[in-house]
Amino acid sequence: MAEKFGRLALHMWTIDTTPLATALDAARKAGYDAVELRRTDFKRCFDAGMSNAQVLDLVRNSGIPVGVLGVEYGWLFATGDESKRLFKVFRESCENAVALGCTMLMSAPGQINGTIADAIKYLREAGDIAAEYNLRLAIEFNSQHDVLNKLSVLRELLEGANKRNCGYLIDAYHFTRSGASGRGFEDVPADQIFCFQYSDLSANPVTGMRRPTDRLAPGKGVVKWREIFGLLAEKNYTGYLSYEAPNPDQWARSPYDVAREGVELTRQLLRDAVPGYSN
Repeated sequence: MAEKFGRLALHMWTIDTTPLATALDAARKAGYDAVELRRTDFKRCFDAGMSNAQVLDLVRNSGIPVGVLGVEYGWLFATGDESKRLFKVFRESCENAVALGCTMLMSAPGQINGTIADAIKYLREAGDIAAEYNLRLAIEFNSQHDVLNKLSVLRELLEGANKRNCGYLIDAYHFTRSGASGRGFEDVPADQIFCFQYSDLSANPVTGMRRPTDRLAPGKGVVKWREIFGLLAEKNYTGYLSYEAPNPDQWARSPYDVAREGVELTRQLLRDAVPGYSN
């Protein structure tokens, strides 16, 4: 479809306990424009006895495009043999992205810590690999990570690597939880915002979790949606808005109901935030 503001993607973590074939069907029937797949989705299929080619066929035959493909996390800070393994998997993800007609990769920091200086070096390497496949790479900060946990640190990383095909992934949950305000990414150049993920944040979020699964449906928490969506529209952002709301309460429901609710609530907030918005 044409690139315009408000295209919606369903992140598979939102309906994490659902088999991939069913999750893809739920996203398509709910009216999403695309899905965001994870390396985890591939690994689970591998564990079930499927080959990589079979997974690709499953996704291609689902009737919904892949808008963003997540790589296995950790490569920003890993060293030694683990670094070599992760970069091998990174290249495999590049090949899968091309096979699926997806031009956007994403990565969060993962569970490994290190220095930003090292991360800059590894991001340059990852950017070069992605460029071989004509792919862009969006990097996310995690508000609960020890190092890459706020926008200013992500800026330091991206500016240090200085790769044109590497840019910002802004996640409304982590952005708000890091203490930033709704328009707090106003100084990020529009053409450097590659991806946007979203869910709502509770007024009393859980602590002690590096990958929080207390995320709420949009409009159910404290995120300033009018400011965030309004600013994205002002910046003429045309990438996907990827609904990522992992929560055991969500996983206990029908994936079709969860997916449909995400579309309905998001479009309601977009209509409220952006004059003239229509899906």
